Amino acid sequence: MPEAGLASEVAAIAAEAGRLAMARWDTDFKRWEKVPGSPVCDVDLEVDSLLRIRLAALLPDAGWLSEETADNAKRLAARRIWVVDPIDGTRDYLRGRPGWAVSIALVEDGQPVIGVLDAPARGEVWIAEAGKGAFRNGTRLGVAPRDMLAGARVPADQLPRVDSDLVMVAKPNSIALRIAMVAAGEADLLATIRWGNEWDVAAAVLVAREAGAAITDALGRPLGFNTPSGQAFGVLASAPGIHAAAVERLADRAREVLEK
Repeated sequence: MPEAGLASEVAAIAAEAGRLAMARWDTDFKRWEKVPGSPVCDVDLEVDSLLRIRLAALLPDAGWLSEETADNAKRLAARRIWVVDPIDGTRDYLRGRPGWAVSIALVEDGQPVIGVLDAPARGEVWIAEAGKGAFRNGTRLGVAPRDMLAGARVPADQLPRVDSDLVMVAKPNSIALRIAMVAAGEADLLATIRWGNEWDVAAAVLVAREAGAAITDALGRPLGFNTPSGQAFGVLASAPGIHAAAVERLADRAREVLEK
C-alpha cells in the first residue's frame, strides 16, 4: 500500500501540471498528429516533462509509462510504476473545450493504488486511494444504484440503434473523465470495445472502483496494469447491478472486433 500522505503529494503535482496546461491553453502552441487521428501538442510534452521530474523525485524507484514518453521495457521489472497521461482528452484541449484532465496513477503489483485526475478547466480534482474511497473536490463519491440496463445513462455523442434503450448524456473527450462520471453517479455505464492504452484509464479505474463501480475489460475480465503491451481490450465501467447485462450485450461485438 502507498505511504501515508502520498496521495496528497501526487494531487499537488497534478495540480501544478494542471496550472501549466491552463496557462498555455489560450496561447499559440504547436500541434500535430503522431499518427492519423492521434493529435498531440507541445503542451502535452511540457506537462509530461514536468510530471516525470516531480514524480521521479517523489518515488525514485518507480517505473514510468506515459503517453508522451518512449516506452522502456525496464518498467516491467518495477513493482511500482507511474502510469500517466499528461493531457487526457487532447482533442478537447485543442478545441478550447473543458473535457480534458491530467491523469496520474501509481500502480503497484499490477493494480492502481493511487489515482488522481486534475481537470482545471472544469474546476474538478478527483482523488482515490486503494481502500480509502474516491473523492471529487473533497466530496466522497458513490455510483448510482441502478439494476436495469434499459435507461442507463451513457456519455456518448451517438449510440447504435441496438442500444437505443440507453440514454445519452454529455461526453467529455477524456475517457478518464467519462469513467469518473460513473464514479460520481452522473452516468451508469461507460464501455469501449477497442484496444486502448493503460495511461488513458489507470487513474480513473481506481476512482471508479473506490466509488463502488464494477469495472472490467470489454469481455468482463479483470483489468491489469504494467503489462508488456501497455494495453487492454476495452474497458467497461458501470453500476454493479447492470454490469453482467452490459457484458452480455457487448460480448458478440467485442469478439467480432477481436477476430478482425
